[in-house]
Amino acid sequence: QVQLVQSGGGLVQAGNSLRLSCAVSGRTFSRYGMGWFRQAPGKEREFVATINSSGGRIAYADSVKGRFTISRDNAKNTVYLQMNSLKPEDTAVYYCAVAKDFSSSNYAPMYDYWGQGTQVTVSS
Repeated sequence: QVQLVQSGGGLVQAGNSLRLSCAVSGRTFSRYGMGWFRQAPGKEREFVATINSSGGRIAYADSVKGRFTISRDNAKNTVYLQMNSLKPEDTAVYYCAVAKDFSSSNYAPMYDYWGQGTQVTVSS
């Protein structure tokens, strides 16, 4: 059974940083792309960042480009989202997800397993 366990959320002031982690078990992690999505209150889930299985292909939403960094450690079966220069509009529940294959994607249906979500709240 595939499981994703997220950690690292919390409450921070604008301008500060947080790092989210997502540990994956039950699947050969190094063979699959990974993604981060988020959902703010009253809004639809939106793409944040994605990385392919090797880490060689990465993409970001325009809203986080230059501030967020996605990375993965295949030896630890973990994907990370480093979030710098946080803004109040980054407040959301953040979800990691495992792709159906090796590729990176900004399209949610390309992912078949999701983490439990972690709250990130940025105060002004």
